[in-house]
Amino acid sequence: MRLVLYTGKGGVGKTTTAAATAACAARTGRRVLIASADAAHSLGDVFGERLGPEPRALAPNLDAVEVDARAETERHWGSIRDYLAQLFRHQGIEDVVADELALLPGAEELTTLLAVEAFATGSSYDFVVVDCAPTGAALRLLTLPEMARAGLRLVLRVQRALASVVTPVAQSLVAVPLPGSAVFRDAEQLIYRRLANLRTLLGDKRASVRLVVTPERMVIDEALRARTDLALFELACDAVVMNRLLPEGAAGEAYFRDWGRLQAERLAEVEARFAPLPVLRAPLQADEVIGVPALARHGEALFAGREPDAVLCREPGLRFVRTKGGVRATLPLPEARAEDLDVTKLEGELVIATGGQRRALPLPRHVMPLALARARLEGGTLTLDFAAAEPS
Repeated sequence: MRLVLYTGKGGVGKTTTAAATAACAARTGRRVLIASADAAHSLGDVFGERLGPEPRALAPNLDAVEVDARAETERHWGSIRDYLAQLFRHQGIEDVVADELALLPGAEELTTLLAVEAFATGSSYDFVVVDCAPTGAALRLLTLPEMARAGLRLVLRVQRALASVVTPVAQSLVAVPLPGSAVFRDAEQLIYRRLANLRTLLGDKRASVRLVVTPERMVIDEALRARTDLALFELACDAVVMNRLLPEGAAGEAYFRDWGRLQAERLAEVEARFAPLPVLRAPLQADEVIGVPALARHGEALFAGREPDAVLCREPGLRFVRTKGGVRATLPLPEARAEDLDVTKLEGELVIATGGQRRALPLPRHVMPLALARARLEGGTLTLDFAAAEPS
């Protein structure tokens, strides 16, 4: 099974690009599902069809679904959400408000990804295409499995340890609702199994993100920052789509000459700065691309002989190698700036922060006793040298 997630700044045409990829792949005989993980669903508009939370067949080998985040949250959080709502009601908060407050930050985004994981790991499809939210929200979505799993695991351990001692006594002494075994059971199911599976799926070599851009400075800059953040979390990016390019003939016309020159400059910049990622070119269309036939034609022009579900590029991730003096780790961070980087070793973890993102990496057992001796960023790669700590 192959998984591709599309994202980009709002308005760049990521939904059309994702739909075109799915429609094109379905014509090759792949069993394809395209899923919208964007809260502002527009996938149905692109296909000219009404879509819902269950996959609907649109053409041979092609199904589409718009994930209902609220419904998925109800299903996955189960007794956790019920307990929180009960706790808020006990504080005198009205039922409707309590139900809203019980939706933990990130819960809807997380359960949207869980729905995607269920589709992707099933046996019904060869290729799953996801139309993600605009870049910032998509990055929060894609990094949630790792961030949430680390934080929730710690909270669960503390809460369970306390509850095993306190709950039997406290329940008879205080009126405040206390979590029962069902809450911990659901939390363990979510944290230890589903989030682990989700992180494995996103880190698998068969999963990748594709960034959609247009020849505009703000759009390109946002995509460059997104690529850095994706690399930090080792989420593979295998292509960039340059959308809405003027047709070759139009660029030579007097009215479009300056526009065509600017587009050529921006295209050359994208090809250079995103290298070695391939840049797929999508021409500006005379009209809106709506419906399966039009989307399939658009996809064929976009991929120009490539397979839509192929892994178009594979970049290296985090590597540890032994050196004469200890261990060296390398992590590609394209477009990262040294002044924005903060690297710290805390016990068995390496904490790397860049821009607005922060990741805690568990270190291999043989690296844990070593001290972080040096960190440097050169040529878009973060190099870390670990050595035995000097005796005090």
